[in-house]
Amino acid sequence: MRILTLATALSLLISAPLFAAPAMTGDSAKGEVLTDSNGMSLYTFDKDSNGLSACYDACAQNWPPLMADAGAEPEGDFGISERKDGSLQWTYKGAPLYGFVKDENAGDINGDGLKNVWHLARP
Repeated sequence: MRILTLATALSLLISAPLFAAPAMTGDSAKGEVLTDSNGMSLYTFDKDSNGLSACYDACAQNWPPLMADAGAEPEGDFGISERKDGSLQWTYKGAPLYGFVKDENAGDINGDGLKNVWHLARP
C-alpha cells in the first residue's frame, strides 16, 4: 500500500478540476455537436427565450432538460437557468440544453430539425 505525502496529496488536489463541464463535444453525422457525459446529443429549443426554458410537462418528458446540481457554477459559455419548479438547467451561450428520448445511442441526432424548433447544440 502506497501512502501519499501531504505535499503529493495537495498537489493532486490542486491540479484536479473542481467540476467537469456539463457538456462536451462529440461527433455526429452532421458534424460536431454538444453532448452530455454519456455522449448523447444535446439540443436547443427555439421557443426558449432570455435563457429560460419553455419546455415543461409532456415537452420535458420527450426533451429532458440537462439538469445542473444545486452546487454547480457557471463557467465560460455554460450557464445555469432556474426552471419554474426551482430546479436548475444548464445553458450554452444562453440557450437551455436538452436531450431527446428517441436518441438511443451516443451520436444519434434524431431530434434535429423536429417541428422546425429543435436544433442540435453546436460548440
